[in-house]
Amino acid sequence: MKISRWLLFALATPMLWGVWGALTEYPEKWISPPFPATLGYVVWSMTMIPVSLFVLWRNKWKVDISPRTILYGSAVGFSGASGQLLLFWVLTRGPAYIIFPIICLSPAVTILLSATLLQERARGIATLGILLSMPAIFLLALQEPDSSPVHGHLWLILSILIFLLWGVQAYFMKSSANSISSEDLFFYMTLTGLMLSPFALWMTDFSVPINSGLKGAPLTALIQSLNAWGCLLFVYAIRFGKAIIVVPTVNGLFPVVTIILSLLLYHALPTRLNLLGILLALAATLLMAFDEVHNEATLESVRMERLETKAEMAEADSMNC
Repeated sequence: MKISRWLLFALATPMLWGVWGALTEYPEKWISPPFPATLGYVVWSMTMIPVSLFVLWRNKWKVDISPRTILYGSAVGFSGASGQLLLFWVLTRGPAYIIFPIICLSPAVTILLSATLLQERARGIATLGILLSMPAIFLLALQEPDSSPVHGHLWLILSILIFLLWGVQAYFMKSSANSISSEDLFFYMTLTGLMLSPFALWMTDFSVPINSGLKGAPLTALIQSLNAWGCLLFVYAIRFGKAIIVVPTVNGLFPVVTIILSLLLYHALPTRLNLLGILLALAATLLMAFDEVHNEATLESVRMERLETKAEMAEADSMNC
């Protein structure tokens, strides 16, 4: 049985993002002097450039500058990049064990919008997979409470805003399928990410020591490039598959990769809740992926039967003539 393109992209994306998630904190927390996370955002936006150039090369250096394309591209780009930029600030103000469960439930927004506005429906065992993905993402995001003080309630409001932004971003990726190509979409994602870099620089505290060696910007660029290429694959996965299937699959699987690598690299054991989340995420991924592949095979079989029927009818008509 031939594996669909969306499935390859949807599985490769969490692999890249999972490795990125396990290593992304290394320049900031495990190197002295550290490389700030806000500068990490700036480096990330720059790593999007070579990926975007690759995309433009495949598209023969053509960029659609129609108002509709710019609107959709900006909506996807700003919703994703602004959410990521806000996350840097939020983690300095609120408890991570509450912030991440809120943010990682963003597929619920995408699923709701896709089901109500795009009329996408998940049938059979995929429905069970989607139901399992929600608690899986929640459990995978849970962290042990830290000792950081909480400053007001603005962090909670912004966490909910990030949750909405990332859910809306995935929806716009799917709803814009007939209005903007994947190549143009990624170009505008890169452009909007770069446009927010000045805000990240403004958020950076340059009064503290910053690593200026190879373990600073160069290492960060290598790590962040995993995220950049993962973003490209995610765009294609959304485009060729169903958002209602792809989004929970990607968001449910990449934390699994991150946890496994963190266990190996940092010798940190996952909690019981994290372990339960891993099992639920794997189960949800297999259920949703199998259902989609099965449906595609069924549709292909139906199409072949219709073609054979038409051929037989055409042959019969020619004989009657």
